[in-house]
Amino acid sequence: MSRRTLLVAPGQHGAYDTVGEALRDAPDGGVVTIADGSYAETFELTDRRLTLRAVDGATVVLDGSGGDWPVLVASGGALTLQGIEVRAASNALRADNVELTVERCVLGADLGPALAVRNCARFTVARTTAAGIVVESSSGRIHDTTVENVAGDGIVVAMGADPELRNCVVAGCGQRGIYVYQYARPVIEACEVSRTSAEGIAVAHQSRPVLRRVKVHDTQGVGIAFGPGCTGAVEECQLDNTAEPALSLAPDATPTVVEAKKRAGSGDAGLDDLLADLDAMVGLPAVKAEVRALVDEIQVNEWRRGAGLSVGTVSHHLIFAGAPGTGKTTVARTYGKLLKSLGVLSRGQFREVSRRDLVGQYIGHTAEKTASVFDEARGGVLFIDEAYTLSRQAGSGGDFGQEAIDMLVKLMEDHRDEVAVIVAGYTSEMADFLAANPGLASRFSKTIEFENYTPDDLLEIIARMMSGGDYLVDADASPILLEFFARISTDPNFGNARDARRLFEGVRKAQSQRLRTLGRMPDVTELRTLTAQDVLAAT
Repeated sequence: MSRRTLLVAPGQHGAYDTVGEALRDAPDGGVVTIADGSYAETFELTDRRLTLRAVDGATVVLDGSGGDWPVLVASGGALTLQGIEVRAASNALRADNVELTVERCVLGADLGPALAVRNCARFTVARTTAAGIVVESSSGRIHDTTVENVAGDGIVVAMGADPELRNCVVAGCGQRGIYVYQYARPVIEACEVSRTSAEGIAVAHQSRPVLRRVKVHDTQGVGIAFGPGCTGAVEECQLDNTAEPALSLAPDATPTVVEAKKRAGSGDAGLDDLLADLDAMVGLPAVKAEVRALVDEIQVNEWRRGAGLSVGTVSHHLIFAGAPGTGKTTVARTYGKLLKSLGVLSRGQFREVSRRDLVGQYIGHTAEKTASVFDEARGGVLFIDEAYTLSRQAGSGGDFGQEAIDMLVKLMEDHRDEVAVIVAGYTSEMADFLAANPGLASRFSKTIEFENYTPDDLLEIIARMMSGGDYLVDADASPILLEFFARISTDPNFGNARDARRLFEGVRKAQSQRLRTLGRMPDVTELRTLTAQDVLAAT
């Protein structure tokens, strides 16, 4: 039986006028979809299992800025928040002992952290912007997320919490960028920390984080500081323009330190290393060939320029066409780093946005928002996901979306050498997007098609997920996985790597349920092993 879906759309017959009314009637497992608008409401959910989701293309704001209490408090149960902006004077979202998922959201708070996660056995925060995050006594993942313009610490990890932070940006903090204390054990990988008034990353109170390929720069305090009794690892991190010493270790702090690999004249990964990272991705042979061809052309142009030969104008804007979960975001990140390595972009940072980040709610607001986002991306990559939702043909406030497209066309021309704009979406819908402005198609140098992953590709992807999570999988589970991927790959809503991630989470859940019935403490091998029985339960 499918989950019941309730629509919130004020003034529309058959829909709820307020989010609170819909939450009151929603059953466990229900989905509350919310139409365009600002909703001055706050909520407290106890032992509920619900999803709150913005209607596709809608700008939804839960506005609790008029009160001094959190906008959304969840305890027990499960909560998924997708595509919603939450504005608060205090916490935007406070979760305690909840199975929490936050995707493509904006969480703002004037005081205190926008997001507080406590006692959560599993949580995910993805592709979200937050004015501060606190994680205590919890396990989960924060990835592709931005924390910026925070009066205090950007991200706090405490009380034994062991989350994974990957591909996150922390910038503009009144105190520390990331603060790890009270026996916390996070893995912080491929993140960037900058513009902090104190340390970029501070470690205290017997904590043992793993910091891997983290970039810390432009901080008033030292780059990374380990306090007394702290351990862990600092692997291939880059520290630039920080207070001295860039890496500060207390006398009895004992982290393992592995120096970053550097190419001549730069603190960044070299071109060959970045291309090796691209090659290490599963599948995508045609995509890799296209990116390598672009790199070759740019490199040769630089050599020609150095030799005093003429060089034609080259656009670095691209179209990534294909289904979700095919690696478009990952390749776009690598492309930005490649352009920086080649000297084309000054910073190489990555800014991912969608329709709600560009489109305003009244005439003139859209141009202002679009210009602001574009300015933030200068020197790096501006990645616009589901770009086709901006075109008139996509409906849902098309005129304001058209205003964003028209502004983008102008900015891409005026600043062609300062930003690489990558637009992404389904192949067929992208044709409508390009037709929305006569000059739009000419701004992009190439369309790169991302094909669906094959069942064998997905088997390798989930095997990497399992290995990366310290799991072992029984050999007799592989045929079951392969058959499952072959079956779902024909579904119109096939999610590629996203389906592999979803299955991995399901297999882990099945293993947990199986181990709980043993009546004893499992040994290490049992804790690591995922069986064919677990896979069958998840599929």
